[in-house]
Amino acid sequence: MMKNTSSLTTLEGRLEHITYYNQTSHFAILKLRTERNDNFVNVLGFMPEPNLGEILRVRGNWQSHPKYGQQLKIESFEVLLPAGVAGITKYLESGFIKGIGPKMAGRLVNHFQETTLKVIEENPERLVDVKGIGKEKAMHIAAAWKEHHAMRGLVQFLYEKGVKASYCAVIYNRFGKEAVPILQHDPYRAAVEIPKIGFYIADAIVRHSENTVDETERAKACTRHLLEQMADEGHVFAYESGLLEKCKKHFHIEPGITRSAIEALAASGHAVVLADEKDPAIKAVYAKDLYDKETEIVNRINALLTVPVSRPQMDHEKITATILKRLAIRVSAEQLGVIEGVLSRRLSIITGGPGTGKTTLIKSIATILGALGKKVLLAAPTGRAARRLSEVTQKPAATIHKVLGFNLFNGSFEKNPDCPLDADTVIVDEASMIDIHLMFHLLRATPMQSALILVGDVFQLPSVGPGNILMDMIQSNRIKTYELKKIFRQSIKSPIIINAHKVRSGQLPDIPQTHGQKKISEFYFIEQNNPGEVVKRIIELCRQRIPDRFGFDPVLDLQVITPMHKGLVGTIHLNQILQEELNPNPITPGVAGNTFKMGDKVMHLINNYQKEVFNGDIGIIRAMDKKKREITVEYDGREVRYDFEETNELSLAYAISVHKSQGSEYPAVVVPIMMQHFALLQRNLLYTAITRATKLVIIIGTKKALMTALENDKSSRRNSNMALRLKGE
Repeated sequence: MMKNTSSLTTLEGRLEHITYYNQTSHFAILKLRTERNDNFVNVLGFMPEPNLGEILRVRGNWQSHPKYGQQLKIESFEVLLPAGVAGITKYLESGFIKGIGPKMAGRLVNHFQETTLKVIEENPERLVDVKGIGKEKAMHIAAAWKEHHAMRGLVQFLYEKGVKASYCAVIYNRFGKEAVPILQHDPYRAAVEIPKIGFYIADAIVRHSENTVDETERAKACTRHLLEQMADEGHVFAYESGLLEKCKKHFHIEPGITRSAIEALAASGHAVVLADEKDPAIKAVYAKDLYDKETEIVNRINALLTVPVSRPQMDHEKITATILKRLAIRVSAEQLGVIEGVLSRRLSIITGGPGTGKTTLIKSIATILGALGKKVLLAAPTGRAARRLSEVTQKPAATIHKVLGFNLFNGSFEKNPDCPLDADTVIVDEASMIDIHLMFHLLRATPMQSALILVGDVFQLPSVGPGNILMDMIQSNRIKTYELKKIFRQSIKSPIIINAHKVRSGQLPDIPQTHGQKKISEFYFIEQNNPGEVVKRIIELCRQRIPDRFGFDPVLDLQVITPMHKGLVGTIHLNQILQEELNPNPITPGVAGNTFKMGDKVMHLINNYQKEVFNGDIGIIRAMDKKKREITVEYDGREVRYDFEETNELSLAYAISVHKSQGSEYPAVVVPIMMQHFALLQRNLLYTAITRATKLVIIIGTKKALMTALENDKSSRRNSNMALRLKGE
């Protein structure tokens, strides 16, 4: 339905002050001087490239802010172009068109008078009549004008079609100044080319157009959207019955139309449908790309398992002596058995919880292979995990992407069957984090004559991307898996490790009684059922209690890890509060969207191979240069510079999600766990958060939420046929 505009307030005024503007999202907080009563009014919303002096007509709803009072939240806006010579001159002098400064603005208006703006928009070739403007500059001015007004035209177009203005930036970034004509002519391009939100954009435009809706095309777009949504949730495919139900329930598309759409997608090569052999009515619907990757993974594993391996000429006495001599480690009988086993296999898996010796095994296996003259390649899914792997083995290690030669510009991988990895053995740590896309490329690049060893804690959260690769490989019973169960003597003394294993098996952790206790423990639970009070306690813990009692730096050593992003105890709110409490530095106006301060703890959000910074890396802002429009972040002693336009790759990291914490370790961890997190209260999520800490864990929340998480062990079930297909079923 179209938005009801009758209840909206309309104001006209001159833009006098830009309080805040984010160049990436185009969210703005502005002050307007209204023409009617000459008052200042705060307005906020999505407004591309606001310029001081512009006359705006804004429509929106009043809302009350406890600090800033009454504000008008913008639903739509339009720029009222000035008509008089003086107004046009001031408008052009604002500098929103590159190439037109105050002097040039004066010359233009002197020549064209009241028709200046009309000439720029409709007859830019006439601009050459003005002194100092050649043909090239005239074209540049016309293009800048068109681009500036194209985004604002897009905002108006989206408003008329009932699409959120907040989508404007992503649409414009994808389609540029041709966005409106593209969406008018072929709205479903948005569904295909804009991830996650594209279908909603296209569907709103189609439903608000005057043309008759093609229900089959709409159902095809909806099905592709739902398959993409399922992949975002970790599933490799969707059941047809589920797609029919969701299309009917959420988008009012009849099952018959959806079924026809699925058949059409399969016929055109955009989807693959597999029917259950025992019950053909049960059908798995894959996006073609995910089906192809699952198929290739199964084929490559089957091929690897058929290649014979020559057993190394080293008995268990020689293995034990070599490790003792080179590493000063005496391996256990269990570890020795694993080492001998993986040396004689083409593909193997090592799994186990904390304190069971996975790291010792990696070091030992790499050492023995080195002694045998074998070339070993060490890798991990994230930069943090790779650095940790390198530190503990004292050998070079890199991200899987870097090892495979990922090309940031075209998304391709240099290493493949025609250009394989140069290694006798590839050892990958933190393998539970590998999704179907990465495993596809890793297996394609692994030579058939090489060995592949995957190491990981299968009980941790599965990969962020689709698939549950490590678990599927284990459950297929085709790949030899060594599960380490013995907790080593030095680890038995650690409450963190003991409680992690209790959580792993669904038991309540051993929680020390804190009342009157003077002895310092490594594991605490603070009961608090009020979210506002939880926030206060987190602030107190981070700012004072933990630094004072344990000596940890509140920014460098301490990490808040929370299950969700929204809400009082979500990452968004906690980051805002903790930034204010832990970083006394002022926000520098106009720097990086006014989001960051000097000294802020920040996280890099994507893999950037040019900067050699990876998704989840955490650093500290050390410099902010307004003139150069860049900030400098220090990561583990290395400084990396970002242009202001690149700061969308960063977020505050005083509080992070459990998923973002994977592959990392921190001296101290604070974990809020509340019933407000109900949808995310899972045993492996709590387990993952606890095992990020090396010296201190503090859980704060309710015992009910804690018990809910312990009892919920269903989170790892994802739609995937890899295990069955490896079995040949």
